Amino acid sequence: MDWREDGILLSMRPHGEGSAIIEVFTSGHGRHLGVVRGGASRKRAPLLQPGAQLDLTWRARLNDQIGAFLAEPLKSRAAVLESPLALAGLTAACAMLHISLPERDPHPLLYARTLSLMDAMAGGTDWVGDYLRWEMLLLDEIGFGLDLSRCAVTGQRDDLAFVSPRTGRAVSRNAAGDWAPKLLPLPQALMGQGPATPAEVAQALAITGHFLARELASDTRPSALPESRNRLLARLARANG
Repeated sequence: MDWREDGILLSMRPHGEGSAIIEVFTSGHGRHLGVVRGGASRKRAPLLQPGAQLDLTWRARLNDQIGAFLAEPLKSRAAVLESPLALAGLTAACAMLHISLPERDPHPLLYARTLSLMDAMAGGTDWVGDYLRWEMLLLDEIGFGLDLSRCAVTGQRDDLAFVSPRTGRAVSRNAAGDWAPKLLPLPQALMGQGPATPAEVAQALAITGHFLARELASDTRPSALPESRNRLLARLARANG
């Protein structure tokens, strides 16, 4: 009952006297929890911050136990602390992974995209469009991908202007007719066509947020999306005036 691979730290909380329970995201073992002995100590705690890249070895007597991690830092991504917007983006991504993915369910493509996204955030490059595409992939991974390739009514590929809030499929301007006020406007940014304006990114994140909230809602979690995502949207709005 052991494995070793790299992973992204999503969260850390103290456990007992000096230990910590960490939640990580890996390619082969998905979202996974384990105990790090001494993880809450003054020496180790600064190394176990969300977004950190870790070399992880997990061991347990039985596969269904929480087990213990040996965690060695590979990359800190502490540069996000220099940018409130990047820090908000990284925090939102970690929280979205926490609420979206079942434990120990591998998502290798999503893991690779998450690595690229967090490296872009830490590197100071323009990552907002990457975050939008990351949320679209997250929808795919939880089983509800948007279908924006053609009109759900006519099958045509031209003049797609709306998204059905029920099915997540595109609708053309002509096919929408009197139903247009009940549909979601389809920004070009969501289709990956041309440079995304701040207004289009806001519209696109409203659409991904609509479907993520619906798919992740439950009786125990009626308000599905984390507050950290709301803070990211608020920072994006302020940054864009």
